[in-house]
Amino acid sequence: MSFLDRPRAERIMAAEGLDALILLSPESFRYATGAEPGVATMWRAAGAVAALVPCDTNLPAMAVASDLFAAAFRAQSPIADLRVTPIWVETATFGTPDPTRTPPAVIAAAWATEGRAAGFARPTTFDPAACWRHLADALAERGLARGRIGVEMAAISARDWPGLAAALPGARLCDATEAIARLKMVKTPAEVGFLRDAVTLAEVGLAAVRDAIAPGVTRDDLSGVWKAAVAANRGGRALSGAWDYISVGPDPWGGNRAAAPGDLIKVDVGCVVRGYTSDSGRTFVLGPPSALQARLFDALAAGFAAGMALLGPGAALAEIHRATTASIRGAGFPGYTRGHFGHSLGTGPGSEDWPFIAADSPVTLEPGMVMAFECPWYVTGLGGMIIENQLLITETGAEAMNALPLGLVEIGV
Repeated sequence: MSFLDRPRAERIMAAEGLDALILLSPESFRYATGAEPGVATMWRAAGAVAALVPCDTNLPAMAVASDLFAAAFRAQSPIADLRVTPIWVETATFGTPDPTRTPPAVIAAAWATEGRAAGFARPTTFDPAACWRHLADALAERGLARGRIGVEMAAISARDWPGLAAALPGARLCDATEAIARLKMVKTPAEVGFLRDAVTLAEVGLAAVRDAIAPGVTRDDLSGVWKAAVAANRGGRALSGAWDYISVGPDPWGGNRAAAPGDLIKVDVGCVVRGYTSDSGRTFVLGPPSALQARLFDALAAGFAAGMALLGPGAALAEIHRATTASIRGAGFPGYTRGHFGHSLGTGPGSEDWPFIAADSPVTLEPGMVMAFECPWYVTGLGGMIIENQLLITETGAEAMNALPLGLVEIGV
């Protein structure tokens, strides 16, 4: 299933003056085509796969994938124009072999049916030049060989760039990384469903961690509780990963401390469903919080409330950052500073996608975006604290996709 919205892509490209987009990262390829990118993308080097999306919706999209994954692509993707490149894995495809033929003859016939030319040789891994040739041919066929083409430059290295540029000598190539991210930031209902499944499961694990907190329980114990709860409750969800950043006690950055009365326990976790990651955070304290712990957490809560009051369609991310910062500073900490208070959620290589709730963000929220809004503070010698919810931007506001309480939860000793 492809999540590519061609009319939205057309509007974004038209606003940027682009005739087409070339998507190169494994995540963007999966987004645009609906198909798995395959093993050749394991090195995250450009040219293993590609998707070409013209601005004109009357022109068909095109994809480049490896021969090993061509059959799977055709079963998974609505894109009919697939160009295939060889990778290192030797293959052959045939039906019922002819019993009168020798095994070498059977394999030779299969290769001939596939169109394998004499002298064919497989590359060490994959050959990006083959991908670039397919892109050049597809652009020429669509009358775009001299067009202004946006490239996902964040997904191509300086070493690989000259090859792509040389293969498209007539095109005017420009960076479209942000345009592609803007396209992907508004989610389809299916994508929202994956993120909802992911956060629902994460909260089951988060609640299990909360219930396991006790004197003597270590950080690694709690991580193990998290993983076990997620695994035991995954049900029919297409879980493809889970991650946790848990800290216990005065050091928010690591260690395997056993919990003791007065310790803060910061739990920042996420589950990954079909490549889409959730992101949620809660803070617990073993026994009553100290006056300092309570004061700092209250400042974060004030900032969180101020930001939440603005979250909704049409809200500028820069203004949300300003209001959140101002409220935390106004709670008595004028030097508090944080680069961003959250981010989009999707299929990036990490848990944080562009755009960010940051002072320099040019983005305003749109319905269909799924954001993580967070107010963290990490104080070595005191501990880590976080308030973080996952939010769906709707036509009228922001829907919290979490159910667990936001406050500093006191665990009885």
